[in-house]
Amino acid sequence: MKTALAAALAALLASILWTPLVVVFFRRHGFGQEIRNDGPPTHLVKRGTPTMGGVAIIGSTVFGYVVAHVVALAQNGEGPTASGLLALLLMVGLGVVGFLDDFIKIRKQRSLGLRARAKIGGQLVVGVTFGILALQFRNSRGDTPASTHLSYARDIGVFGLTSIGFVILSYVIVTATSNAVNLTDGLDGLAAGAAAMIFGGYALIAFLQARHLCTVAAHPAGCYEVRDARDLAILAAAAMSACFGFLWWNAAPAQIFMGDTGSMALGGLMAGFAILTRTELLLVVLGGLYAVVTLSGLIQAGWFKYTRRRTGTGRRAFKMSPIHHHFEMSGWAETTIIVRFWIVAGIAVAFGVGLFYAAFVSG
Repeated sequence: MKTALAAALAALLASILWTPLVVVFFRRHGFGQEIRNDGPPTHLVKRGTPTMGGVAIIGSTVFGYVVAHVVALAQNGEGPTASGLLALLLMVGLGVVGFLDDFIKIRKQRSLGLRARAKIGGQLVVGVTFGILALQFRNSRGDTPASTHLSYARDIGVFGLTSIGFVILSYVIVTATSNAVNLTDGLDGLAAGAAAMIFGGYALIAFLQARHLCTVAAHPAGCYEVRDARDLAILAAAAMSACFGFLWWNAAPAQIFMGDTGSMALGGLMAGFAILTRTELLLVVLGGLYAVVTLSGLIQAGWFKYTRRRTGTGRRAFKMSPIHHHFEMSGWAETTIIVRFWIVAGIAVAFGVGLFYAAFVSG
């Protein structure tokens, strides 16, 4: 518990103090956001706002995690675990993909960065590498960081996968989650605030798992076959605080955007927590806001294609997708949308944690 608090405090302070330095550096080098011409007109005033602020979130999360382990080493000699390092691998790896995307946008002065194939390729490399490594590094009990079973609050015994099937599933979860967070990052502070809540939820889940682990000597009812749960709780606490610290500067009107650097990194880390804590299906509930935003985009594209095929003229289900832009085009103030979407995100996280606890109580 003390190490988790150390991670949270260190990441929070680092994020609050480092982010304005990143703002100054990016302004000096002209790393400003390009805005889509077909987007909400109110967004045009945001052109030139420093982007790629995700580097501050990633750096602060890593810093908090390192500080926590310095404290842990001093107390009991415990160092980083395979699970914690694998989750960071996802975060940093997808952060690099997002950074390249942002950098191309800035260099070429356009709102689109990496081509779709290149971005998918980057996600494929990172996701598959994570999936393969997550089935390695057995501990003294023979446990690997991840399980080849599909999971909800625990592994679902009847849904076992082969190693190849698990790697494919990992890629799908990593890609879907990173894209979902990327879609949601369209309003000042929206994605960062929602991500902080989700990481807070995962900190609680991993902490509860760490207190009720199955051991070699005993397998009490309701115990968890999760490798390195305590370390995942530490990392989740660091990520939560890093997002809160960044939000201080990212709240409307934003002084910096996280960019694809941040949104893809945060989505990757969420996917990592879902896989490593064996709560893959529960992620859909915890990340309910991201699921709704992604679904709105799919509905928009699907309805447009369907009506164009049936009538010759494509029609839109929403004024603009993702759905937060629909509300902007309907006249809602940006801050109103952000706060209400945060409420939705908070309800989803609370419901998800509640479902996890209900499963824990029922054994």
